[in-house]
Amino acid sequence: MKLDTSPEALAEELLGRAFDQLDPDERAVLHRVSTGEITGLDADERAAANLSFGDRLADKVAAVGGSWAFIVGFGVVLLLWMLLNSRVLEALGLHAFDAYPYIFLNLMLSMLAALQAPVIMMSQNRQAQKDRVSARHDYEVNLRTTIELLRLHRKIDRVLTRLGHFDTAAAQERGHLE
Repeated sequence: MKLDTSPEALAEELLGRAFDQLDPDERAVLHRVSTGEITGLDADERAAANLSFGDRLADKVAAVGGSWAFIVGFGVVLLLWMLLNSRVLEALGLHAFDAYPYIFLNLMLSMLAALQAPVIMMSQNRQAQKDRVSARHDYEVNLRTTIELLRLHRKIDRVLTRLGHFDTAAAQERGHLE
């Protein structure tokens, strides 16, 4: 007896619903199960395949701007700027190019923040999209595992029934046999 392994038959047999009543993720999983196809690309591979130059740049800016090395390095630059414009140049008899209250430094910091914040937000939005793809992938893997376990239960029930070691009435009551 050859079992029907079409996605439509699997939907009815294993999930108890018509194929057209399933959501797209469930349909895709049943199609993969019926063809024996291994699960597709994971979230990282899907995201990497669609990266634009701007996406890669946003990720690098977010990685650098959100690191302790950047914070410490930027703190050193700010300290040197203030020291240079208050003590060092005056000690050399030169006029500080951005004396206290460091108006030019404030302008530069404001411009940096104005540019860096949206770029980091772009990177975070991409990460959120990647997380959604990863969650959908995890759902598909879990659904596929459940479907495969149901198929194995049914096959074992059929084998045991043929061998006469299984209570057919109990199996039908549980829904494991046709």
